[in-house]
Amino acid sequence: MKWDLTSYKDTVMEYAKALLGQDSPSGFTRRAVEKADEIARGLGYETEIGNKGNLTIFVPGKDHSKKLGLCAHVDTLGLMVRSVTGEGRLLVTRIGGPLMPTLDGEYCRIYTRDGKVYTGTILSLSPAAHVEDDASTRPRDEKNMAVRIDEIVHSKEDVEKLGIQVGDYVCYDPKTEVTPSGFLKSRFLDDKASAACLLAALKYMKDKGIQPRHDAEFVLTVYEEVGHGGATFAQDLFELLAVDMGCIGAELTCTEEQVSICAKDSAGPYDYELTSRLMAMAKESGVDFAVDVYPHYSSDATVALRTGHDVKAALIGPGVHASHGMERTHWLGLKATLELMGLYLEG
Repeated sequence: MKWDLTSYKDTVMEYAKALLGQDSPSGFTRRAVEKADEIARGLGYETEIGNKGNLTIFVPGKDHSKKLGLCAHVDTLGLMVRSVTGEGRLLVTRIGGPLMPTLDGEYCRIYTRDGKVYTGTILSLSPAAHVEDDASTRPRDEKNMAVRIDEIVHSKEDVEKLGIQVGDYVCYDPKTEVTPSGFLKSRFLDDKASAACLLAALKYMKDKGIQPRHDAEFVLTVYEEVGHGGATFAQDLFELLAVDMGCIGAELTCTEEQVSICAKDSAGPYDYELTSRLMAMAKESGVDFAVDVYPHYSSDATVALRTGHDVKAALIGPGVHASHGMERTHWLGLKATLELMGLYLEG
């Protein structure tokens, strides 16, 4: 039976905003994991944070003979200090694959290893139209952009006195907003929008007294953006449903108002039987969905398969526009994702 999510829009949006409010580029995810853990425990679920940092939420099912896995990731794109210039600017290296031109002018926070936090702005190294001839044409990339720190610094030594050093994380603002028309726009909807859907599914099942058909583990991973988030899933999973962003763009059919079912990404096809079952369930129950092939994409499910997990894996997610830039999705896409998750969980 398709879940009635009429009254759950605010829940999904609040969970999304709670997660998006925590800086969490890959390798620096503790705040986001703790927030998700707080929400899950508050709903009455048993949880475990693994040695690597993944959060596992245990969901008892009707049948204990098999175990289902659902995953999303709470790590995001980000930057790290790679050098300090003689003028006191921070040169950076990318964590994951942020679109660097979209970062020109973005506010950010610099986290030092001793717990200090400084603010700054990511800018071109030719930032002034009244001064530099190439202010509008200089490439926006790692070699030509830097962080201007909001402290009085004029040298590398000034920066070092602040405690800022190579290896410090630079986290830029998500700029999260929910519009009256139902859009959720923010950086890092990949994949905190889907992580919010997993948490909302937990609340829905708790509110309605629903148990999944089998025991389930909901896992929020912390290294997806750098390629190894799903390497440590439980080995006894029978099926794994990755809930990540759905792609929108040329030659793809998904919209922000739909749930995307991925038949194949750059790593290869997903399980034929499980993917076909998801398509059939969505069609039969009237869930608004699209089926697509993603040209530049890989998921935690792929990592699980490549690390030897004997599991059937599939991938779904809300349609997200402008991935790795200023992303946007719609409540209807989030709702459709939750509906398909519910159909899958109850079987």
